[in-house]
Amino acid sequence: MTPRLTPDELRTLFLFESLDDDQLAHLSAEGRVEERAAGTAVYSEGEPATCFFVLLDGTIAMSRRIHGDDVEITRTEQRGVYGGATQAYVGDKIDQVYMNSLRAITEARFFVLPAETMAACVRDWFPMAMHLLEGLFIGMRASLTIVGERERLLALGSLSAGLTHELNNPAAAAVRATAALRERVTGMRHKLAMIADGRLDGRRLHDLVELQEDAVKRAASAAPLSPLETSDAEDAIADWLDERDITGAWDLAPMLVAGGVDVEWLGQIAGAVGEENLEPAVRWLCYTIDTELLMGEIDDAVTRISGLVGAAKQYSQLDRAPHQTVDVHDLLKATLTMMQAKIPRGVRLVKEFDRSLPPIPAYAAELNQVWTNLIDNAIGAMNGDGTLTIRTSREDERLVVEIGDTGGGIPADIRPRIFEPFFTTKPVGEGTGLGLDISYRIVVNKHHGDIRVDSEPGDTRFRVYLPLNEPG
Repeated sequence: MTPRLTPDELRTLFLFESLDDDQLAHLSAEGRVEERAAGTAVYSEGEPATCFFVLLDGTIAMSRRIHGDDVEITRTEQRGVYGGATQAYVGDKIDQVYMNSLRAITEARFFVLPAETMAACVRDWFPMAMHLLEGLFIGMRASLTIVGERERLLALGSLSAGLTHELNNPAAAAVRATAALRERVTGMRHKLAMIADGRLDGRRLHDLVELQEDAVKRAASAAPLSPLETSDAEDAIADWLDERDITGAWDLAPMLVAGGVDVEWLGQIAGAVGEENLEPAVRWLCYTIDTELLMGEIDDAVTRISGLVGAAKQYSQLDRAPHQTVDVHDLLKATLTMMQAKIPRGVRLVKEFDRSLPPIPAYAAELNQVWTNLIDNAIGAMNGDGTLTIRTSREDERLVVEIGDTGGGIPADIRPRIFEPFFTTKPVGEGTGLGLDISYRIVVNKHHGDIRVDSEPGDTRFRVYLPLNEPG
C-alpha cells in the first residue's frame, strides 16, 4: 500500500496550514510519500515536470546547469520546502519541464503530488490568486518580449545614426574631390592644348610626358612631412617660381610639395621645354599632381565606405547562417566600427587580442548584440573620460572576452541584481534594464557559456566565457 500523509500531518507543513479539512483530505488522497536514498536524484533539469515535491525530512540540494557544469544554488534541510512542477498552474502556455535539478544529500522523504493535481488545486481553490499569478507570469513574459524588442529598436536606431554619420564623412569627401577633379581635368586639357600647339617639338613633348609620369609616381609615394618641413619646402619652391616670373607661385607651391616635388625636380622642366614654355608646363604638371592626389582621396573615401558597409554586414550577419563558426575578433571589430561614433574623444580604446584563439561555433549576430550592450554600458560608466579595454584570452576549453572600463564601478549591494530583467541604475526613461538580461540569456542559455563581473572603483570587468567546441 502506498504510504500517505493524514490531513493533520499535512497541516503541519507551512504550505498547507491554511487549507480547510476538505482540501487537506483531497491532497491526502491524491498525494503519496516517497523516499530517496542519499546521493540520488529527485528530478533533473529539463525533464518533463510531472510531480510537485515537498520535503518532509532529510537534506537536499538544488542546482542549475551552466555550460555543462551543475552549479548548486541552495542546500537545505528545512521541512516543508518545495520544488518540481511549480509552474503547473500555467498549463500548456509554457513548456512544462523542471527548471532545476534536485538531489538528496542524505536519505530524504517527500510528499509528492502529481503536477495535474497541483495545477487543478491552485486553479479551483484560489481563483483570484490564480489569475494574479497567471497575469504576473504571462504578463512578465510579454513585457520582456515587448521591451526587449524596443531595446533592440533603440540600439538599432543609435547604431544606424552612428553608421550614417560615419558614412557621411567619406561620402562628402568623395563628392568634393570629384568636383575638384573635374575642374583639374578641364584645366589639364586647356594647358595641354597650349603646350601642344606647335611650340614644342616631338622630343620636348616626349620629355614632358616622361616628367608627367614621374610626377604621378612622386605623388603616389610622397612621404608625409612635418609642419615645419612642409613650410620650408613650400617657401623654397615659391621662391624658385617667383624668380622665373611664374604667377601664383604661392598657390602652386603647396600642391607641388604635397606631390613630393622639390626645386631640383622643377629644374628638369626648364631643361625639357625651355624657359619660354616653363609656366604652362609647370601648371600642366601641377594639374597632373593635383589630379593624382584627388584620385587618392576618392580611393580612400570609397575604401572607407566599403569598409563600413562590410562592418555593417559583419555586425548584422543578415546574409549568413544564424549559427556558424566565427572568429570572435571579427565580431568585436565590426561592433567597434558600428559604435565608433558613440565613443567619446576622451575615451581611449585598448585592444589586446589573442590571435591564436580558434574560431568558435556561435550565433554571431546575437554575440554582436552582447558586445554592443557591454561596450555601451562601459562607455556610459566613464562619463566621457577613461580607458575602454577589450581583451581576448583562453581559459581551459573556453574562449574569454573581457570588456573593462575605468568608471566608478558597480556598488557591491546592487551587483547581484545587475542581470535581473528591468533592473537599471540609469535615470527613469534612459534605460530599460534589459541590456544585461538579454546578454545573459544569449551567453548562458543560447551558447551554454557564462558571464561574470568584477568591479571596484576605477576597474570594472565583464568576462564572457564561450565554449570552444559545440556542447554535446
